[in-house]
Amino acid sequence: MSTVVPAAPRSAAATTYSIIVAVSACHMLNDIMQSLLTSLYPLLKENYALDFVQIGLLTMAFQVTASLLQPAVGIVTDRWPMPFSLPVGMGSTFVGLIMLAYAHSFPVLVFGACLIGLGSAIFHPESSRVARLASGGRHGLAQSMFQVGGNAGTAMGPLLAAFIVLPFGQTSVAWFSAVALVGMIILTWVGNWYAGERRLAAGRPAASRELPLPR
Repeated sequence: MSTVVPAAPRSAAATTYSIIVAVSACHMLNDIMQSLLTSLYPLLKENYALDFVQIGLLTMAFQVTASLLQPAVGIVTDRWPMPFSLPVGMGSTFVGLIMLAYAHSFPVLVFGACLIGLGSAIFHPESSRVARLASGGRHGLAQSMFQVGGNAGTAMGPLLAAFIVLPFGQTSVAWFSAVALVGMIILTWVGNWYAGERRLAAGRPAASRELPLPR
């Protein structure tokens, strides 16, 4: 009775901490900008005389693009990996923030919220894949570090809105586009690393998916 010997796992020494820290930091930046929108509801309600139905529509537009689109993006990038979709997603958030800062009507607010949500939908599947790829087999550690960045960003967003946007007004939202720009620069570097890893993987035989158990 023969047994299938599993392939040796990638060494933990191969864990690329710089990439894990980079995607975790960008997760923090992304979630700071995501959490800004809900923190701005009182300001937007006052500036545009919005009712609760319009606030609900704004929330729905953001959540549909930010959450429900993520599986679709994951399906597409599982089939056709796109290393440079990461800075493109952050670029969508960049444009969305500018639109929120200078919106002159409710439809523009909704479109800006959709762009921010789209940036998040593009960012999360691919960045999670990059964190796993850089883990060197330490998948739990990599995913935990990735999540820490997102949780920190979600916590910081409302505070930044309180200390920056509320005192200086809606146009100060545009200042956060500098955060998105920093994220685009970091993610371009991450995309280069990811593309290089894919080229290296193309020259290696595919890993066996057989269970290490006797038939």
